[in-house]
Amino acid sequence: MKKIGIMTTGGDCSGLNTAIQRVMRGAHLRGWRVFGILDGTDGLCTTPPNVVELTDNLLPIENARLSGSFLHNGQPGALNFETAAAEGSLDDFNKKLYRSIRELKLDAVILIGGNGSLSLAWAHREIYRDVQLICIPKTIDMDIPLTDRTIGFDTAVEQLTQFCDQLMLTARSHHRWFVVQSMGRDCGQLALNAGVAAGATAILIPEIKFNVNALINHIMNAPTDYGIIVVSEGISLRGHSGRPADMISRQLTAAGITNRTAFPEHTQRAGDTTASDRLLATAMADAALNAIDNNETYVMTALQNGTVKTIGLADFVAAGESVVDPNISDLCTSNAYVAPDDPLLDIAHDMGIYIGEIK
Repeated sequence: MKKIGIMTTGGDCSGLNTAIQRVMRGAHLRGWRVFGILDGTDGLCTTPPNVVELTDNLLPIENARLSGSFLHNGQPGALNFETAAAEGSLDDFNKKLYRSIRELKLDAVILIGGNGSLSLAWAHREIYRDVQLICIPKTIDMDIPLTDRTIGFDTAVEQLTQFCDQLMLTARSHHRWFVVQSMGRDCGQLALNAGVAAGATAILIPEIKFNVNALINHIMNAPTDYGIIVVSEGISLRGHSGRPADMISRQLTAAGITNRTAFPEHTQRAGDTTASDRLLATAMADAALNAIDNNETYVMTALQNGTVKTIGLADFVAAGESVVDPNISDLCTSNAYVAPDDPLLDIAHDMGIYIGEIK
């Protein structure tokens, strides 16, 4: 009988509990036992390791739609890769994780994480040398290369779109503009997708250069005197500091455009998981379990052209744009961004949305 460990790491999102529940269900049908590792790598740092055996009573199917992670994603202030690197104890930290996995007598570990977690898993793959390591990509940022979607992205787009929908009503009532700041870090996918869905008048993302005067002119010549301007948190404005939405708002105010800022913040990580994210989580859980059946290791599940398959973690690292992590020495994360030829950019432009200087 196989023993499978599963953990969630990094920022949370909707769809994690769906993936956990589906892994548990599929594993039980195979006659395997599944142990949830609590608080990500934190749970492997305790003595004994902090795990719980997963059952249908512990994680009933009706709760699988809920946001967040049933297993949690890490304790504030706990020892992790970043703090261990800062203390100069990364080798000892890695040895502790390795010993805990050995102590649990696991056959495989399924790690559900973002691009940072997956990059770390590959960089420190010796931790998992005695088990099969299968990774499942999740993030609202959609910044993981080689997969067309990540768990949590569609729900985040829905959450941000609904947020903008509600603001649009009060914007119309008061003849004003709302500058909405989205999450996404240095990737503009969340802002782009939600902005187009909500019918934003302008969308500013890190990948596309924009001109403030052109933005102001676009707003002043819009067919309405109200609307939504979606600003990704990763944009910058030369000579200005502060939150991106505030920087853009000040420029609009100086031009005589009545506006307010709005920050949906972590509501973008919340909300009942959309059907599309549940389907993706189920397909990726199934692919992860099939990978264990097939004796694969150091792989990641990926949606490509409508099919979920596994790809090598080495391929994931090689395919993305490598960015040096400022907090962990010798670590480079593999990142994906909005491509210059992304069809949604042209669609936004054709719909009269100011998307920056793309034409």
